[in-house]
Amino acid sequence: MLHEIQYTTDESLFQYLTKGDEKAFDVLFLKYYPSLCAYARQFVEYDDGQEIVQDVMVWLWENREMHTFEISPKSYLFKAVKNRCLTLISRNEIKQRIVNTLYDDQQLRYEDPDFYIVEELSRKIEEALQRLPNSYREAFEMNRFQHLTYGEIASQLNVSSKTVDYRIQQALKLLRVDLRDYLPILLAII
Repeated sequence: MLHEIQYTTDESLFQYLTKGDEKAFDVLFLKYYPSLCAYARQFVEYDDGQEIVQDVMVWLWENREMHTFEISPKSYLFKAVKNRCLTLISRNEIKQRIVNTLYDDQQLRYEDPDFYIVEELSRKIEEALQRLPNSYREAFEMNRFQHLTYGEIASQLNVSSKTVDYRIQQALKLLRVDLRDYLPILLAII
């Protein structure tokens, strides 16, 4: 009964709260939780509002010794909830802008006809390379993709530089024949 009399005003609740009185915190929580959730609902979804109110109340309890209120405790709680709601809204807007930017970039990429041409051409080149005899393909890839000289390739493959030259020339001839329909497209893109 004595505690109930002591908790009649918000100021007394907050005084006991700052001293670590758990009962005062429980009374404060039960008193304001529903109205703070309803207030938060004006700004954010119900679930987000509940989470924000719970965060504010937990923060209030964990930092109870540091509180000196320049405004009424009730006003403090509502202001804290509003500020956290606005912070959440701001974060969500930033996330949405990032998502929109990424989506727009992807849309532009896929709407660009060159994207599909390059994809198709890359696939055709890979298929043509796979059809080359292994010795031609190996020499060609070492030269064009690994940027090795004929001499470096020759020493790795234990063949002469002339053999490397011949294999690369033969690979180029076969690729020209295999990709003849795509050469105009390749030249247009480059």
